[in-house]
Amino acid sequence: MDSPDIQRIRHILVYCEKVAETVRRYGNDFTVFSTDGDYFDSVSMKLLQIGELSAGLSDEFKERTREQMQWGALRGMRNMFAHAYAKMNKATIWEAATMDVVGLQRFCEKTLEPHDKKHTRNRDRER
Repeated sequence: MDSPDIQRIRHILVYCEKVAETVRRYGNDFTVFSTDGDYFDSVSMKLLQIGELSAGLSDEFKERTREQMQWGALRGMRNMFAHAYAKMNKATIWEAATMDVVGLQRFCEKTLEPHDKKHTRNRDRER
């Protein structure tokens, strides 16, 4: 069984993939994003969830990985979505969705890689 931090990283990865899928679906175009309310809301909710999940990571995990990830910025983004949604800068959200999430996704994949290999070895032994 994965640790709570690894479970959260798995969930964050899913939301990163969903953001990328949404951008592919609607098109990688800021003009469309900034004028299509459904597109904007869909991406924003996923980013809020990423921020919420990141806030639940242990202090030890965040400290150990602080050189690779700006956990405070993710939490801050979540707070902006939750408390100042109407005032959010669309260009900032677009940048988070199309640039920052890519780096976060890579971080999650790299973090999960040793755990996934371990699970694969354990499943192979059980057969």
